[in-house]
Amino acid sequence: MNKRAISDFFPGPGLLGLACAIGATASIAQTQLLDGAAGRLFAAALVLLFYCVFCLVVFIGHRRKQQAFARWESGGTGVDADNVVVAFASQTGFAEQLALQTAQSLQAAGMAVRLCELGRLDLAQLQSAQRILFIVSTTGEGDAPDSAAGFARKVMGQPARFDGLRYGVLALGDRSYGHYCAFGHALDVWLHGHGAQSLFDTIEVDAGDNGALRHWQHHLGVLSGHTDMADWSTPTYERWLLTQRRLLNSGSIGAPAFHLALTPADGRQRMSWQAGDIAEIGPRNAPAKVTALLDALQMDGLQAVRDETRQTSLNELLSRRLLPDDLQALTALRALTPQTLVEQLRPLPHREYSIASLPQDGRLELLVRQTVLSDGSLGLGSGWLTAHLAEGGELDLRVRENRSFHSPASDVPLILIGNGTGLAGLRAHMRARIVGRRKRNWLLFGERSQQHDFFHREEIERWKVQGMLQRLDLAFSRDQSERIYVQDKLRDAGDELRRWVDDGAAIYVCGSLEGMAAGVAQVLHDTLGEEILESMAANGRYRRDVY
Repeated sequence: MNKRAISDFFPGPGLLGLACAIGATASIAQTQLLDGAAGRLFAAALVLLFYCVFCLVVFIGHRRKQQAFARWESGGTGVDADNVVVAFASQTGFAEQLALQTAQSLQAAGMAVRLCELGRLDLAQLQSAQRILFIVSTTGEGDAPDSAAGFARKVMGQPARFDGLRYGVLALGDRSYGHYCAFGHALDVWLHGHGAQSLFDTIEVDAGDNGALRHWQHHLGVLSGHTDMADWSTPTYERWLLTQRRLLNSGSIGAPAFHLALTPADGRQRMSWQAGDIAEIGPRNAPAKVTALLDALQMDGLQAVRDETRQTSLNELLSRRLLPDDLQALTALRALTPQTLVEQLRPLPHREYSIASLPQDGRLELLVRQTVLSDGSLGLGSGWLTAHLAEGGELDLRVRENRSFHSPASDVPLILIGNGTGLAGLRAHMRARIVGRRKRNWLLFGERSQQHDFFHREEIERWKVQGMLQRLDLAFSRDQSERIYVQDKLRDAGDELRRWVDDGAAIYVCGSLEGMAAGVAQVLHDTLGEEILESMAANGRYRRDVY
Protein backbone atom coordinates (compact mmCIF):
# COMPACT_ATOMS: atom_id res chain seq x y z
CA MET A 1 0.00 0.00 0.00
CA ASN A 2 1.29 3.47 -0.83
CA LYS A 3 1.66 5.48 2.39
CA ARG A 4 1.30 9.23 2.10
CA ALA A 5 3.38 11.36 4.47
CA ILE A 6 1.10 14.35 4.19
CA SER A 7 -2.43 13.86 2.98
CA ASP A 8 -4.20 16.91 1.69
CA PHE A 9 -6.23 14.60 -0.57
CA PHE A 10 -8.43 16.35 -3.09
CA PRO A 11 -10.44 14.07 -5.38
CA GLY A 12 -10.19 14.59 -9.10
CA PRO A 13 -12.82 16.42 -11.13
CA GLY A 14 -14.32 13.16 -12.36
CA LEU A 15 -15.10 11.92 -8.84
CA LEU A 16 -16.41 15.21 -7.50
CA GLY A 17 -18.26 15.96 -10.71
CA LEU A 18 -19.95 12.59 -10.54
CA ALA A 19 -20.88 13.21 -6.90
CA CYS A 20 -22.43 16.57 -7.82
CA ALA A 21 -24.29 14.98 -10.71
CA ILE A 22 -25.71 12.19 -8.56
CA GLY A 23 -26.76 14.71 -5.92
CA ALA A 24 -28.49 16.85 -8.53
CA THR A 25 -30.29 13.85 -10.01
CA ALA A 26 -31.46 12.69 -6.60
CA SER A 27 -32.74 16.16 -5.80
CA ILE A 28 -34.65 16.37 -9.06
CA ALA A 29 -36.12 12.90 -8.62
CA GLN A 30 -37.30 13.70 -5.11
CA THR A 31 -39.24 16.73 -6.31
CA GLN A 32 -41.34 14.44 -8.55
CA LEU A 33 -41.71 17.36 -10.93
CA LEU A 34 -40.23 15.60 -13.91
CA ASP A 35 -41.87 12.42 -15.15
CA GLY A 36 -41.59 10.39 -18.32
CA ALA A 37 -38.96 10.38 -21.04
CA ALA A 38 -38.84 14.17 -21.39
CA GLY A 39 -38.22 14.57 -17.68
CA ARG A 40 -35.47 11.98 -17.67
CA LEU A 41 -33.86 13.64 -20.66
CA PHE A 42 -33.98 17.02 -18.95
CA ALA A 43 -32.49 15.54 -15.77
CA ALA A 44 -29.66 13.95 -17.73
CA ALA A 45 -28.94 17.26 -19.46
CA LEU A 46 -28.92 19.06 -16.12
CA VAL A 47 -26.51 16.50 -14.66
CA LEU A 48 -24.20 16.96 -17.65
CA LEU A 49 -24.36 20.73 -17.22
CA PHE A 50 -23.41 20.48 -13.53
CA TYR A 51 -20.51 18.24 -14.43
CA CYS A 52 -19.23 20.56 -17.18
CA VAL A 53 -19.44 23.63 -14.95
CA PHE A 54 -17.54 21.85 -12.20
CA CYS A 55 -14.81 20.70 -14.59
CA LEU A 56 -14.50 24.25 -15.90
CA VAL A 57 -13.99 25.58 -12.36
CA VAL A 58 -11.32 22.97 -11.68
CA PHE A 59 -9.63 23.72 -15.01
CA ILE A 60 -9.54 27.46 -14.32
CA GLY A 61 -8.08 26.86 -10.87
CA HIS A 62 -5.44 24.56 -12.30
CA ARG A 63 -4.54 27.08 -15.01
CA ARG A 64 -4.16 29.85 -12.45
CA LYS A 65 -1.90 27.63 -10.40
CA GLN A 66 0.22 26.84 -13.47
CA GLN A 67 0.46 30.53 -14.33
CA ALA A 68 1.51 31.37 -10.79
CA PHE A 69 4.35 28.86 -10.97
CA ALA A 70 5.31 29.98 -14.48
CA ARG A 71 5.92 33.48 -13.11
CA TRP A 72 8.42 32.04 -10.63
CA GLU A 73 10.29 29.58 -12.81
CA SER A 74 13.12 30.91 -14.92
CA GLY A 75 12.97 30.57 -18.66
CA GLY A 76 16.34 28.86 -19.01
CA THR A 77 17.83 25.77 -17.50
CA GLY A 78 20.60 27.43 -15.53
CA VAL A 79 20.56 28.55 -11.92
CA ASP A 80 21.58 32.14 -11.20
CA ALA A 81 24.09 32.04 -8.35
CA ASP A 82 22.55 35.15 -6.81
CA ASN A 83 19.11 33.55 -6.55
CA VAL A 84 17.72 31.53 -3.71
CA VAL A 85 16.40 28.35 -5.29
CA VAL A 86 13.27 26.88 -3.72
CA ALA A 87 13.01 23.26 -4.87
CA PHE A 88 10.04 21.07 -3.98
CA ALA A 89 9.11 17.41 -4.30
CA SER A 90 5.40 16.90 -3.72
CA GLN A 91 3.21 13.80 -3.74
CA THR A 92 -0.14 15.35 -2.81
CA GLY A 93 0.46 19.05 -3.49
CA PHE A 94 1.26 20.20 0.05
CA ALA A 95 5.02 20.60 -0.53
CA GLU A 96 4.25 22.53 -3.71
CA GLN A 97 1.92 24.86 -1.80
CA LEU A 98 4.54 25.51 0.90
CA ALA A 99 7.21 26.10 -1.75
CA LEU A 100 5.11 28.81 -3.37
CA GLN A 101 4.48 30.46 0.01
CA THR A 102 8.20 30.28 0.75
CA ALA A 103 9.12 31.89 -2.56
CA GLN A 104 6.54 34.64 -2.07
CA SER A 105 7.82 35.40 1.44
CA LEU A 106 11.44 35.62 0.29
CA GLN A 107 10.56 37.81 -2.69
CA ALA A 108 8.54 40.13 -0.44
CA ALA A 109 11.70 40.45 1.67
CA GLY A 110 13.61 41.65 -1.41
CA MET A 111 15.37 38.43 -2.40
CA ALA A 112 15.71 37.03 -5.92
CA VAL A 113 14.01 33.63 -5.99
CA ARG A 114 13.69 30.77 -8.44
CA LEU A 115 11.02 28.14 -7.78
CA CYS A 116 11.25 24.71 -9.39
CA GLU A 117 10.47 21.04 -8.98
CA LEU A 118 13.31 19.04 -7.49
CA GLY A 119 13.05 16.57 -10.36
CA ARG A 120 14.04 19.32 -12.81
CA LEU A 121 17.39 20.03 -11.12
CA ASP A 122 20.49 18.28 -12.37
CA LEU A 123 23.96 17.93 -10.89
CA ALA A 124 25.40 20.94 -12.73
CA GLN A 125 22.62 23.20 -11.47
CA LEU A 126 23.15 22.05 -7.89
CA GLN A 127 26.86 22.73 -8.16
CA SER A 128 26.34 26.22 -9.56
CA ALA A 129 23.82 27.28 -6.90
CA GLN A 130 24.82 29.01 -3.68
CA ARG A 131 21.62 28.66 -1.66
CA ILE A 132 18.80 26.13 -2.07
CA LEU A 133 15.79 25.52 0.15
CA PHE A 134 14.36 22.01 -0.29
CA ILE A 135 10.72 21.30 0.62
CA VAL A 136 10.09 17.59 0.23
CA SER A 137 7.59 14.95 1.27
CA THR A 138 8.10 11.20 1.66
CA THR A 139 6.03 8.45 0.09
CA GLY A 140 5.93 4.66 0.03
CA GLU A 141 8.60 2.96 2.13
CA GLY A 142 10.63 6.11 2.71
CA ASP A 143 10.86 6.95 -0.98
CA ALA A 144 11.04 10.24 -2.82
CA PRO A 145 7.75 11.50 -4.30
CA ASP A 146 7.11 10.24 -7.82
CA SER A 147 8.19 13.54 -9.39
CA ALA A 148 11.60 13.28 -7.68
CA ALA A 149 12.20 9.54 -8.12
CA GLY A 150 14.50 10.21 -11.07
CA PHE A 151 16.44 12.80 -9.08
CA ALA A 152 16.90 10.35 -6.20
CA ARG A 153 18.08 7.59 -8.53
CA LYS A 154 20.20 9.51 -11.03
CA VAL A 155 21.44 12.68 -9.34
CA MET A 156 21.81 11.38 -5.78
CA GLY A 157 23.52 8.30 -7.17
CA GLN A 158 26.39 10.28 -8.72
CA PRO A 159 29.68 11.28 -7.08
CA ALA A 160 29.73 15.04 -6.58
CA ARG A 161 31.01 17.92 -4.46
CA PHE A 162 28.90 20.88 -3.31
CA ASP A 163 31.46 22.88 -1.37
CA GLY A 164 29.90 26.24 -2.29
CA LEU A 165 26.31 25.28 -1.53
CA ARG A 166 24.34 26.24 1.57
CA TYR A 167 20.95 24.64 2.02
CA GLY A 168 17.94 24.08 4.23
CA VAL A 169 15.46 21.19 4.26
CA LEU A 170 11.79 21.21 5.22
CA ALA A 171 10.80 17.54 5.51
CA LEU A 172 7.09 16.73 5.42
CA GLY A 173 5.80 13.56 7.05
CA ASP A 174 3.30 11.87 9.32
CA ARG A 175 4.47 10.14 12.49
CA SER A 176 1.64 7.62 12.27
CA TYR A 177 3.49 6.03 9.32
CA GLY A 178 6.86 4.37 9.21
CA HIS A 179 9.84 6.04 7.52
CA TYR A 180 8.88 9.42 8.96
CA CYS A 181 10.36 12.25 6.83
CA ALA A 182 12.80 9.69 5.42
CA PHE A 183 13.43 11.29 2.03
CA GLY A 184 14.02 14.71 3.60
CA HIS A 185 16.63 13.24 5.93
CA ALA A 186 18.21 11.21 3.12
CA LEU A 187 18.53 14.40 1.07
CA ASP A 188 20.11 16.21 4.03
CA VAL A 189 22.63 13.41 4.64
CA TRP A 190 23.52 13.27 0.93
CA LEU A 191 24.08 17.01 0.64
CA HIS A 192 26.09 17.25 3.85
CA GLY A 193 28.15 14.21 2.93
CA HIS A 194 29.14 15.85 -0.35
CA GLY A 195 30.38 19.11 1.12
CA ALA A 196 27.27 21.31 1.31
CA GLN A 197 26.72 23.34 4.48
CA SER A 198 23.31 23.49 6.14
CA LEU A 199 21.82 26.90 6.88
CA PHE A 200 19.93 25.30 9.77
CA ASP A 201 18.99 21.82 10.92
CA THR A 202 16.33 19.93 8.98
CA ILE A 203 12.83 20.91 10.10
CA GLU A 204 10.28 18.11 10.34
CA VAL A 205 6.59 18.86 9.75
CA ASP A 206 4.29 16.28 11.27
CA ALA A 207 0.97 16.22 9.38
CA GLY A 208 1.04 19.92 8.54
CA ASP A 209 1.98 21.06 12.08
CA ASN A 210 1.68 24.86 12.13
CA GLY A 211 4.29 25.22 14.86
CA ALA A 212 6.93 23.57 12.70
CA LEU A 213 5.93 25.75 9.75
CA ARG A 214 6.31 28.88 11.88
CA HIS A 215 9.79 27.61 12.79
CA TRP A 216 10.54 27.35 9.05
CA GLN A 217 9.31 30.93 8.61
CA HIS A 218 11.55 32.02 11.45
CA HIS A 219 14.56 30.73 9.49
CA LEU A 220 13.30 32.38 6.30
CA GLY A 221 13.31 35.67 8.19
CA VAL A 222 16.87 35.11 9.39
CA LEU A 223 18.00 34.11 5.89
CA SER A 224 16.48 37.19 4.28
CA GLY A 225 17.41 39.60 7.05
CA HIS A 226 13.71 40.49 7.38
CA THR A 227 12.57 38.94 10.65
CA ASP A 228 9.29 40.86 10.45
CA MET A 229 7.76 38.35 8.02
CA ALA A 230 4.12 37.76 8.92
CA ASP A 231 3.27 34.24 10.12
CA TRP A 232 1.39 32.05 7.64
CA SER A 233 -0.79 30.94 10.54
CA THR A 234 -1.32 32.77 13.82
CA PRO A 235 -0.42 30.78 16.95
CA THR A 236 -3.12 30.20 19.54
CA TYR A 237 -1.47 31.92 22.47
CA GLU A 238 -2.14 31.68 26.19
CA ARG A 239 -1.83 34.56 28.65
CA TRP A 240 1.31 34.53 30.82
CA LEU A 241 2.83 36.98 33.30
CA LEU A 242 6.42 38.23 33.55
CA THR A 243 7.17 37.60 37.21
CA GLN A 244 10.93 38.27 37.20
CA ARG A 245 13.54 39.90 34.97
CA ARG A 246 17.17 39.84 36.08
CA LEU A 247 20.24 41.19 34.25
CA LEU A 248 22.89 38.48 34.07
CA ASN A 249 25.93 40.26 32.63
CA SER A 250 26.32 43.67 34.22
CA GLY A 251 29.56 45.28 33.04
CA SER A 252 29.89 43.05 29.98
CA ILE A 253 31.14 44.42 26.67
CA GLY A 254 28.41 42.33 25.05
CA ALA A 255 24.73 43.18 24.74
CA PRO A 256 22.70 42.83 27.97
CA ALA A 257 21.40 39.32 28.67
CA PHE A 258 18.46 38.68 30.97
CA HIS A 259 17.01 35.79 32.93
CA LEU A 260 13.20 35.88 32.67
CA ALA A 261 10.65 33.98 34.74
CA LEU A 262 7.08 33.56 33.47
CA THR A 263 3.96 32.06 35.03
CA PRO A 264 0.47 31.45 33.58
CA ALA A 265 -1.97 34.31 34.14
CA ASP A 266 -4.58 31.67 34.95
CA GLY A 267 -3.29 29.99 38.09
CA ARG A 268 -5.27 26.86 37.24
CA GLN A 269 -3.48 26.41 33.91
CA ARG A 270 -1.34 23.27 33.79
CA MET A 271 2.28 23.79 32.78
CA SER A 272 3.48 21.05 30.45
CA TRP A 273 6.67 20.78 28.40
CA GLN A 274 9.91 18.81 28.19
CA ALA A 275 13.54 19.85 28.17
CA GLY A 276 14.29 20.93 24.61
CA ASP A 277 10.90 22.50 23.89
CA ILE A 278 10.46 26.04 22.55
CA ALA A 279 8.52 29.06 23.81
CA GLU A 280 6.79 30.98 21.02
CA ILE A 281 6.24 34.58 22.10
CA GLY A 282 3.75 37.01 20.57
CA PRO A 283 5.73 40.28 20.84
CA ARG A 284 4.47 43.84 20.82
CA ASN A 285 5.84 47.07 19.40
CA ALA A 286 7.67 49.58 21.54
CA PRO A 287 5.07 51.98 23.03
CA ALA A 288 6.99 54.96 21.62
CA LYS A 289 6.69 53.53 18.10
CA VAL A 290 2.91 53.17 18.43
CA THR A 291 2.59 56.69 19.83
CA ALA A 292 4.66 58.11 16.97
CA LEU A 293 2.37 56.48 14.40
CA LEU A 294 -0.78 57.72 16.13
CA ASP A 295 0.62 61.25 16.24
CA ALA A 296 1.60 61.12 12.56
CA LEU A 297 -1.89 59.93 11.58
CA GLN A 298 -3.60 62.25 14.07
CA MET A 299 -5.61 59.38 15.52
CA ASP A 300 -6.83 58.73 19.05
CA GLY A 301 -5.26 55.61 20.52
CA LEU A 302 -8.23 55.11 22.84
CA GLN A 303 -10.71 54.81 19.98
CA ALA A 304 -12.52 51.46 19.92
CA VAL A 305 -11.77 49.08 17.04
CA ARG A 306 -12.35 45.37 16.42
CA ASP A 307 -10.04 42.55 15.49
CA GLU A 308 -11.11 39.04 14.51
CA THR A 309 -12.45 38.16 17.96
CA ARG A 310 -13.04 41.21 20.14
CA GLN A 311 -13.35 44.94 20.53
CA THR A 312 -10.42 46.82 22.01
CA SER A 313 -8.52 50.09 21.66
CA LEU A 314 -6.65 51.25 18.58
CA ASN A 315 -3.53 51.59 20.70
CA GLU A 316 -3.76 47.95 21.80
CA LEU A 317 -4.18 46.56 18.28
CA LEU A 318 -1.41 48.71 16.80
CA SER A 319 0.95 47.29 19.42
CA ARG A 320 0.42 43.88 17.78
CA ARG A 321 0.69 44.95 14.11
CA LEU A 322 3.60 45.50 11.74
CA LEU A 323 3.92 49.28 11.55
CA PRO A 324 5.19 51.16 8.47
CA ASP A 325 8.62 52.76 8.55
CA ASP A 326 8.73 54.64 5.25
CA LEU A 327 7.08 57.97 4.51
CA GLN A 328 5.27 56.74 1.38
CA ALA A 329 3.44 54.00 3.28
CA LEU A 330 2.61 56.43 6.06
CA THR A 331 1.07 58.88 3.60
CA ALA A 332 -1.18 56.17 2.18
CA LEU A 333 -2.47 55.32 5.67
CA ARG A 334 -3.66 58.86 6.40
CA ALA A 335 -6.77 58.35 4.28
CA LEU A 336 -7.89 55.30 6.28
CA THR A 337 -10.29 55.09 9.18
CA PRO A 338 -8.91 53.55 12.40
CA GLN A 339 -10.85 50.34 11.76
CA THR A 340 -9.58 50.05 8.18
CA LEU A 341 -6.07 50.83 9.39
CA VAL A 342 -5.86 47.83 11.71
CA GLU A 343 -7.39 45.62 9.03
CA GLN A 344 -4.71 46.71 6.54
CA LEU A 345 -1.73 46.07 8.83
CA ARG A 346 -0.38 42.53 9.22
CA PRO A 347 0.03 40.88 12.65
CA LEU A 348 3.51 40.85 14.14
CA PRO A 349 5.45 37.60 13.63
CA HIS A 350 6.22 35.40 16.63
CA ARG A 351 9.62 34.97 18.25
CA GLU A 352 11.16 31.71 19.49
CA TYR A 353 13.22 31.03 22.62
CA SER A 354 14.66 27.85 24.14
CA ILE A 355 13.03 27.05 27.48
CA ALA A 356 15.55 27.01 30.35
CA SER A 357 13.47 25.28 33.03
CA LEU A 358 11.13 22.36 33.75
CA PRO A 359 7.43 22.48 34.72
CA GLN A 360 8.28 21.22 38.21
CA ASP A 361 10.29 24.43 38.72
CA GLY A 362 6.92 26.20 38.88
CA ARG A 363 7.73 28.72 36.16
CA LEU A 364 8.88 28.93 32.58
CA GLU A 365 12.33 30.50 32.38
CA LEU A 366 14.12 32.07 29.42
CA LEU A 367 17.56 33.49 28.73
CA VAL A 368 17.26 36.45 26.34
CA ARG A 369 19.94 38.78 24.98
CA GLN A 370 18.97 42.20 23.68
CA THR A 371 19.36 42.71 19.95
CA VAL A 372 20.31 46.27 19.00
CA LEU A 373 19.39 47.30 15.45
CA SER A 374 21.38 49.61 13.20
CA ASP A 375 19.24 52.61 14.16
CA GLY A 376 19.86 51.98 17.86
CA SER A 377 16.41 50.57 18.58
CA LEU A 378 15.91 47.15 20.15
CA GLY A 379 14.85 44.06 18.24
CA LEU A 380 11.17 43.21 18.24
CA GLY A 381 11.18 40.17 20.52
CA SER A 382 14.12 40.99 22.77
CA GLY A 383 13.00 44.62 23.14
CA TRP A 384 9.51 43.55 24.23
CA LEU A 385 10.75 40.99 26.75
CA THR A 386 13.73 42.83 28.22
CA ALA A 387 12.65 46.48 28.14
CA HIS A 388 9.08 47.37 27.15
CA LEU A 389 7.13 44.71 29.09
CA ALA A 390 6.84 45.69 32.74
CA GLU A 391 7.37 43.11 35.49
CA GLY A 392 3.96 41.73 36.34
CA GLY A 393 2.79 42.54 32.81
CA GLU A 394 0.94 40.16 30.52
CA LEU A 395 2.34 38.52 27.40
CA ASP A 396 1.22 36.01 24.77
CA LEU A 397 3.00 32.65 24.83
CA ARG A 398 2.58 29.11 23.62
CA VAL A 399 4.86 26.11 24.08
CA ARG A 400 5.95 24.31 20.91
CA GLU A 401 7.05 20.71 21.18
CA ASN A 402 10.56 20.22 19.78
CA ARG A 403 11.02 16.46 19.62
CA SER A 404 14.29 16.76 17.74
CA PHE A 405 15.91 18.18 20.91
CA HIS A 406 14.23 16.10 23.61
CA SER A 407 16.36 14.31 26.22
CA PRO A 408 17.72 10.81 25.60
CA ALA A 409 15.19 8.15 26.51
CA SER A 410 17.75 5.97 28.29
CA ASP A 411 20.41 6.64 30.90
CA VAL A 412 23.30 7.32 28.54
CA PRO A 413 26.14 9.78 29.20
CA LEU A 414 25.30 13.28 27.96
CA ILE A 415 27.65 15.89 26.49
CA LEU A 416 26.14 19.39 26.45
CA ILE A 417 27.83 22.04 24.29
CA GLY A 418 26.76 25.66 23.91
CA ASN A 419 27.58 29.33 24.00
CA GLY A 420 25.85 32.52 25.09
CA THR A 421 22.12 32.30 25.60
CA GLY A 422 22.27 28.79 24.16
CA LEU A 423 22.87 27.82 27.78
CA ALA A 424 19.07 28.04 28.20
CA GLY A 425 18.32 24.79 26.39
CA LEU A 426 21.27 23.01 28.03
CA ARG A 427 20.15 24.17 31.50
CA ALA A 428 16.75 22.54 31.01
CA HIS A 429 18.45 19.27 30.05
CA MET A 430 20.73 19.42 33.09
CA ARG A 431 17.73 19.95 35.34
CA ALA A 432 16.02 16.95 33.77
CA ARG A 433 19.15 14.87 34.35
CA ILE A 434 19.26 15.95 37.99
CA VAL A 435 15.61 14.99 38.48
CA GLY A 436 16.41 11.58 37.00
CA ARG A 437 19.62 11.25 39.09
CA ARG A 438 21.65 10.76 35.93
CA LYS A 439 25.11 11.93 36.88
CA ARG A 440 27.33 11.26 33.87
CA ASN A 441 27.12 14.74 32.34
CA TRP A 442 29.73 16.91 30.64
CA LEU A 443 29.11 20.61 29.99
CA LEU A 444 31.17 22.76 27.63
CA PHE A 445 30.13 26.43 27.73
CA GLY A 446 31.59 29.52 26.09
CA GLU A 447 31.12 33.28 26.49
CA ARG A 448 33.20 36.48 26.48
CA SER A 449 34.33 37.09 30.06
CA GLN A 450 34.24 34.85 33.12
CA GLN A 451 33.78 37.85 35.41
CA HIS A 452 30.78 39.31 33.56
CA ASP A 453 29.34 36.62 31.26
CA PHE A 454 29.32 33.37 33.26
CA PHE A 455 25.54 32.96 33.18
CA HIS A 456 24.04 31.00 36.12
CA ARG A 457 27.53 30.54 37.56
CA GLU A 458 26.49 29.57 41.08
CA GLU A 459 24.08 26.94 39.81
CA ILE A 460 26.62 25.39 37.43
CA GLU A 461 29.33 25.30 40.09
CA ARG A 462 26.84 23.70 42.48
CA TRP A 463 26.14 20.96 39.92
CA LYS A 464 29.88 20.26 39.81
CA VAL A 465 30.24 20.12 43.60
CA GLN A 466 27.18 17.85 43.93
CA GLY A 467 28.62 15.40 41.41
CA MET A 468 25.95 16.03 38.76
CA LEU A 469 28.61 17.32 36.34
CA GLN A 470 31.46 14.89 35.87
CA ARG A 471 33.28 17.36 33.68
CA LEU A 472 33.00 21.12 33.08
CA ASP A 473 34.96 22.96 30.37
CA LEU A 474 34.66 26.74 30.10
CA ALA A 475 35.86 28.97 27.25
CA PHE A 476 35.88 32.73 27.84
CA SER A 477 37.17 34.23 24.62
CA ARG A 478 38.21 37.67 25.92
CA ASP A 479 40.04 36.59 29.09
CA GLN A 480 43.38 36.06 27.32
CA SER A 481 45.21 37.53 24.37
CA GLU A 482 44.45 34.51 22.20
CA ARG A 483 40.74 33.97 21.53
CA ILE A 484 39.58 30.61 22.87
CA TYR A 485 36.16 29.25 21.97
CA VAL A 486 34.11 26.28 23.07
CA GLN A 487 35.09 24.29 19.97
CA ASP A 488 38.76 24.74 20.94
CA LYS A 489 38.06 23.23 24.36
CA LEU A 490 36.29 20.33 22.67
CA ARG A 491 39.22 19.70 20.33
CA ASP A 492 41.66 19.71 23.26
CA ALA A 493 39.52 17.04 24.95
CA GLY A 494 39.45 14.80 21.87
CA ASP A 495 40.59 11.62 23.62
CA GLU A 496 37.99 12.06 26.37
CA LEU A 497 35.33 12.81 23.75
CA ARG A 498 36.04 9.52 21.97
CA ARG A 499 35.85 7.60 25.26
CA TRP A 500 32.48 9.12 26.12
CA VAL A 501 31.10 8.38 22.65
CA ASP A 502 32.40 4.81 22.83
CA ASP A 503 30.44 4.50 26.09
CA GLY A 504 27.25 5.51 24.26
CA ALA A 505 27.17 9.25 25.02
CA ALA A 506 24.73 11.58 23.28
CA ILE A 507 25.87 15.05 22.17
CA TYR A 508 23.53 18.06 22.40
CA VAL A 509 24.50 21.46 20.97
CA CYS A 510 22.61 24.70 21.65
CA GLY A 511 23.52 28.25 20.61
CA SER A 512 24.65 30.23 17.59
CA LEU A 513 24.75 28.46 14.23
CA GLU A 514 27.44 30.71 12.82
CA GLY A 515 30.77 30.20 14.52
CA MET A 516 30.04 27.94 17.48
CA ALA A 517 27.79 25.23 16.00
CA ALA A 518 29.76 25.07 12.75
CA GLY A 519 33.04 24.95 14.67
CA VAL A 520 31.78 22.22 16.98
CA ALA A 521 30.51 20.20 14.00
CA GLN A 522 33.95 20.42 12.39
CA VAL A 523 35.70 19.23 15.57
CA LEU A 524 33.26 16.34 15.93
CA HIS A 525 33.83 15.40 12.29
CA ASP A 526 37.61 15.56 12.69
CA THR A 527 37.64 13.67 16.00
CA LEU A 528 34.97 11.02 15.50
CA GLY A 529 34.84 10.70 11.73
CA GLU A 530 31.99 11.30 9.31
CA GLU A 531 30.55 7.79 9.53
CA ILE A 532 30.25 7.78 13.33
CA LEU A 533 28.80 11.30 13.42
CA GLU A 534 26.19 10.46 10.76
CA SER A 535 25.26 7.29 12.63
CA MET A 536 24.87 9.25 15.88
CA ALA A 537 22.62 11.79 14.15
CA ALA A 538 20.50 9.04 12.60
CA ASN A 539 20.09 7.36 16.01
CA GLY A 540 19.27 10.57 17.89
CA ARG A 541 22.61 10.74 19.71
CA TYR A 542 23.69 14.00 18.03
CA ARG A 543 21.08 16.73 18.32
CA ARG A 544 21.18 20.48 17.86
CA ASP A 545 19.05 23.51 18.67
CA VAL A 546 20.94 26.25 16.86
CA TYR A 547 19.91 29.62 15.49
